Amino acid sequence: MKQLVRNVKIIGTGSYVPEKIYTNKDIEAFVETNDAWIQNNLGIKERHIASDIEATSDLASQAGLKAIEDAGLRVEDIDLIIVATSTPDRLAPSTAAIVQDKIEAYNAVAFDISAVCSGFLYGMSVATQFIASGVYDNVLVIGADTFSKITDWTRRDCVFFGDGAGAAVFSNGNINEGFQAFRLYTDGRGKMNFTIPAGGSEMPANSDTIAKRLHYFQMNGNAVYETGTKVLPIAINQVLEDTGLSISDIDYMIPHQPSIKILQKTAEIIGLPWEKVMTNMDKYANTSGGTIPILLDEVNKSGKLKKGDVVLFAAVGSGWTYGASILKWA
Repeated sequence: MKQLVRNVKIIGTGSYVPEKIYTNKDIEAFVETNDAWIQNNLGIKERHIASDIEATSDLASQAGLKAIEDAGLRVEDIDLIIVATSTPDRLAPSTAAIVQDKIEAYNAVAFDISAVCSGFLYGMSVATQFIASGVYDNVLVIGADTFSKITDWTRRDCVFFGDGAGAAVFSNGNINEGFQAFRLYTDGRGKMNFTIPAGGSEMPANSDTIAKRLHYFQMNGNAVYETGTKVLPIAINQVLEDTGLSISDIDYMIPHQPSIKILQKTAEIIGLPWEKVMTNMDKYANTSGGTIPILLDEVNKSGKLKKGDVVLFAAVGSGWTYGASILKWA
């Protein structure tokens, strides 16, 4: 279903990553891989790793407070908090409720969204609906993940992920600015290509699941590449059609950071010059729900974004979940 959304803009951004860093060279010491392969195929040089006492809500809270400050608001002004995460602090309560308490935003409703790497994009869509309908005025959307907590550091795929959080505050805009369109998709047939087998109701935690290391993520890397390069162009071309824009109208693409190869192939397929594709996976790797908002904050704070710039967001995640959105920067 086509979703045209108007009069909702982003008024503040923020991000936070832990201090601890694992470089590719560090990982070479405990798993069979090499720095050159990781950089050439994934575009990753290093990743930030949460400490033993840092939970997802800690990263999310820091990013959220920075976004609220950047928006010129107080925590009391936030009506709704949405946290997109696939590494929640606990199965209950929601990480959003924990964040609400940590930042003392007690006027806000709070809930989580689980769409893995597409989570922040899904969260943006939900935020715009609440504001466009007049239910809420200021919505804080946070993408945060600590994949280091569910990474098997004895496997070669440990190189893919890092920890981090990003956030944005959404509010009312005028007819000449803000979100122009969203397209969101899900294809559950791909559900086993990236999964965490144990810990839920299907396979509750017990000594057997722990011994079999079923609480770590499992990924089919080839399927991720093939799906990403197939579905991202579909979603992007659809939002371009919805808005009547062409790829030449896009000033910046701020995508999820799955791998440099996926983004390069996607840019080639849709005909977007590579210099318009923003990336930061060299510093942070794939931070899942945190990728888009961390990158958005960096691009915003760098001064690159100018009023009226047309920004394309796109993501693909486990599920499969994927989608795209277009925003006219305010």
